[in-house]
Amino acid sequence: MTGFLAFVFAAKTRASIQFHKQVKRLFSLSETSGNVFQYSQLEGLPAPVQRYFKHVLTDGQPYINYVRLKHSGKFKTGPGKKWINIVGEEYFTTAIPGFLWKCETTTFTAKDFYINGSGGLNVSLFSIYPIVNGRGRNFDQGELLRWLAESVWFPTNLLPSENLRWEDIDSKTAKLIFQYQGLQVYYIVSFNEADEIIQLETRRYMGDTGLETWLAKLSDYHRINGVSIPYATEAIWQLKEGALSYARFQLTNIQYNNPKAFNN
Repeated sequence: MTGFLAFVFAAKTRASIQFHKQVKRLFSLSETSGNVFQYSQLEGLPAPVQRYFKHVLTDGQPYINYVRLKHSGKFKTGPGKKWINIVGEEYFTTAIPGFLWKCETTTFTAKDFYINGSGGLNVSLFSIYPIVNGRGRNFDQGELLRWLAESVWFPTNLLPSENLRWEDIDSKTAKLIFQYQGLQVYYIVSFNEADEIIQLETRRYMGDTGLETWLAKLSDYHRINGVSIPYATEAIWQLKEGALSYARFQLTNIQYNNPKAFNN
């Protein structure tokens, strides 16, 4: 047993070193924007979108280029499975779309990523035995959607740009569309009376299977570094068999424009 524990510890150490190298590469592939948000940029946007940006940003807010965060929460591996505790850390670039996420439970480690236009998911048991190694166009779509949804944590990334646009629906919803490297993804975005984004809905590939309806529910907004962001998130698949809530995360630490890995 002692030998096995030593083996697991060594494997986790190697995985941590490799992960830090990947974080460094992620940040090296992007760039810093000197852009500054101004209310004049909102002209012509759908009314709820204008109200949202005026609520969560301040005039003169510098664009957020890099993000690093930690979270706690619970995760469910499938229908009928029990909730398990999870902790994770995640890194984002905005000028060039990209992210790298690592989470740990008592039994497995997972890594989700979108780097250099490619997405994927790796899951291993005790950081040793591979369980999932997802790649391909379906994962590219799903991980780009994840990056776009989690931009609510760094909302200057949701401002209109060459690749991003908003379309009007009604007084409480709008359509968010993003195009990148031949992929076009979207969300139907819902706003509450406080002008906060409370739900994102899209069609997303569920692994290697077909498209399914996917929801993100957002709550517990707090203001940090001049921006207002949700600290609580829930991810849900709307399947034929019913709703599958599989991830409930709570932010514990978020930092902007500090492009390096946490020293855990």
